[in-house]
Amino acid sequence: MNHARNEPLLAPDAAAGDPLDPSRAASADAAAEAGSRTASLADFARTARDSLASQGVHTLLVQFTDLHGVAKGKVVPLHQLEAVLTEGAGFAGPSIWGTALPRTGPRGEYFARGDAATLQPLPWSTGLARIVGDGFVAGQPFDACPRQVLRRATARLAERGWRLATGIEPEFFLLKREPGTTGPRFVPADDADRLDKPSYDLKSLPRRLPLLQALRSALEACGLQVLQIDHEDAHGQYELNFRFDEALRSADHLMLFKLAAHALAEEHGVTFSMMPKPFANQPGSGMHFHASLWEGERCLFDGAADGRPQEPLSRRAGHFIAGVLHHSAALAALAAPTVNSYKRLAVGESLSGTTWAPAYVAHGPHNRTALVRTLPGRIEWRLPDASANPYLATAGLIAAGLDGIDRELDPGSACTEDLFTLSLAQIRERGIPLLPQSLGEAVEALAASPLMQATLGDTLHAEFVRLKRAEWTEYARHVSEWEHARYGATF
Repeated sequence: MNHARNEPLLAPDAAAGDPLDPSRAASADAAAEAGSRTASLADFARTARDSLASQGVHTLLVQFTDLHGVAKGKVVPLHQLEAVLTEGAGFAGPSIWGTALPRTGPRGEYFARGDAATLQPLPWSTGLARIVGDGFVAGQPFDACPRQVLRRATARLAERGWRLATGIEPEFFLLKREPGTTGPRFVPADDADRLDKPSYDLKSLPRRLPLLQALRSALEACGLQVLQIDHEDAHGQYELNFRFDEALRSADHLMLFKLAAHALAEEHGVTFSMMPKPFANQPGSGMHFHASLWEGERCLFDGAADGRPQEPLSRRAGHFIAGVLHHSAALAALAAPTVNSYKRLAVGESLSGTTWAPAYVAHGPHNRTALVRTLPGRIEWRLPDASANPYLATAGLIAAGLDGIDRELDPGSACTEDLFTLSLAQIRERGIPLLPQSLGEAVEALAASPLMQATLGDTLHAEFVRLKRAEWTEYARHVSEWEHARYGATF
């Protein structure tokens, strides 16, 4: 086996696939399948241990993702690989955001069961190999695990013989603590990065190339194909794109990117940040999703899928877009899940002239001012920001798109105007809705959405709403320096 590039080790089919359906657990066939799966995993574990050990790996990083999209996990000796694959690494369930698990009893134990298809050495951390875990509780897939939520969503596609391909484009900041302060105030790491319009700046970009090239090399060693890196439209802001993949794998790749970026930035003495909007007068960080629907090797979003090769998109793609637009208010809570997110989505201009963030629920060909930018054979969903949980955002996108397809919703006329140049009165005249303008508004839309409740599952939906309502309330009660300056001696 050749693992010179640290790519995932080849997993057995049973290990890479979905967990056994619990409804079949009592049947003889299911028992036989479970036995076969266990034996297959044991064989894989032995082979993988030998291969990893020959590469100097001695420890596993068992990683899962919490409700907030933050990587969590623990380190486990390599000799425990088989146990990680068959039972999982154990955690105290109530200590994980979004589980709502009890402090006592067997359901208080959360197990991150390793997906063998994700096992690979981490080139920036000598001796360590990462494996992504799916959440299990009491031996069953845990409905409130974000990765299990996306597994359920992709299973709905698979029932139709479809799969969703996504290309996730993370924007991020490289920051440092503000000199002379001890609080959580950040400024761009590069003191000379101060152009009014810094997009594609070839003076500041080279100063960060040692870190950015290290990040690129680490991701490529893990099998990702990095497509480009550039300086974005705010001071200290960059974007790195990697090639699209099946939806679950894309979300895994995004989490791998964040792990690598945090670690390498720390080595270079700076802070990697996916805060949506650190600076009031500059654009924030989006995390746009390019998405296309496939049946085998046939792209179902291509006009040719309808027998209309002259059209850039199929009718099915139009229905998918309509579903995304229709559910955009509820989706905003998943795609823009923080108080800070709505400072990115607010209507208005930035220092460089534009925020590049959608505020209006519209679609249009090559239109970066709309919520959905359409391209031949694919769409770009521009709502998500850098703080979004990739598993939950993708699951929401699938659910909304399938609802549009199933109900044959009409996306309405394509918008070719620059929406950023129109007044709110002109937007209203065109009948274009606004996205939620606060986390509080978005969370209430999510709370009222039966589709999103069914997609997330009752537990995660309730926990997400509870935690985000609390976040919004805490923010609303906070008295800021701006308020002191504006009102302190005014009245």
